[in-house]
Amino acid sequence: MRWTRGEADIERMLAAKELQRVHGGAAEGAGWLQKAGVVLSSARELIESDPISAYTLAYDAARFACAGLLAQQGLRATTPGGHYAVQQAVTRQFGSAFEPFGVMRRRRNELEYPMFPDESVEREEAERALAAAASIIEAAHKMIDHLSLF
Repeated sequence: MRWTRGEADIERMLAAKELQRVHGGAAEGAGWLQKAGVVLSSARELIESDPISAYTLAYDAARFACAGLLAQQGLRATTPGGHYAVQQAVTRQFGSAFEPFGVMRRRRNELEYPMFPDESVEREEAERALAAAASIIEAAHKMIDHLSLF
């Protein structure tokens, strides 16, 4: 039985080619969650010396966890859908535990494509991103075994 919350949103995203279906090994999310944990650990190591990179890695860790949930459902964001499709798919289906991902995605875009060369991240902001990523990864771990192919 597939996950029904947000079902119409996922169907719309598939029709719009923001998401695509995947099969076989690509439809297994556990590896994504493992990767999320490794990347989060790397982010923690950089928080003192390079808060911008720590923030970016925290975002990547959260994204990998979200991608793992989608993979478990046999879903994957396409190039046109991108990171925004990942955000929309997980928040519409899984709710408030994944809302911080949207904030992180927007901030990560500001850091990756800055308006000014001196864009910075304070340590406290990076710490909040690490906490949000850890929370997203934890929520994903709790959910993954309850998901089947969409």
